[in-house]
Amino acid sequence: MVHPESPGPHLGSVVLLYMDAFGPRPGLKAMADRIAAAGYTVLLPNILYRAGRAPLVELPDFITPERRSELFETFLPAAQSLTPELAARDAGAFLDWLAASPLANDGPVGVTGYCMGAGFALRAAAAYPERVAAMAGFHGAYLASGAPDSPHLGAGRITAELYFGHADQDASLPPEQIDRLEKALTDAGVTHHAEVYAGARHGFTQVDTASYDAEAAERHWTALLDLFGRNL
Repeated sequence: MVHPESPGPHLGSVVLLYMDAFGPRPGLKAMADRIAAAGYTVLLPNILYRAGRAPLVELPDFITPERRSELFETFLPAAQSLTPELAARDAGAFLDWLAASPLANDGPVGVTGYCMGAGFALRAAAAYPERVAAMAGFHGAYLASGAPDSPHLGAGRITAELYFGHADQDASLPPEQIDRLEKALTDAGVTHHAEVYAGARHGFTQVDTASYDAEAAERHWTALLDLFGRNL
């Protein structure tokens, strides 16, 4: 957990940051620090804690495309074992812990997620609509698949404002899933905005990977902090 060093307009407002598949590491911690510098108390949990402490395997300082594929195969079993029911229970535990912290207030919560974390962020917004007021997802994976427990199926329970920054030509979220997600949110009356970042690859926010795109990452920061500023 990180928090602002000095008082500001968002002091005590809470943000839950859902990791990508590679988990908490210096790059993600720097992202939590940047959100905290904007005035928020930020929690970055290791959501795969059942498989072990982070990092689950030794990570290189820079993740190449070849290494990314190998690492995904390593993390996949742990990620697949985190069922929607367990994810909802964990989200409740994270939110309860934050609510009890003297560094957090009991106001509305913001959630953001990256890669697989975008799906968990979306599930959290659906599971705790009375607490989550803003949710963002970037280069999200499998947000609107044909699975019977796909994250988009919880749209009808969401009251938060949502923002999505999709990666261009992303195999984990092809155009048909983007369209399905958009329809689900629109049909449910969810306030939301989604954009496809042209030319940006899956993982474009992650500075320690070959997918990092500085321009797209800065665009994501603007959208994310604007969303939180409106709602928290």
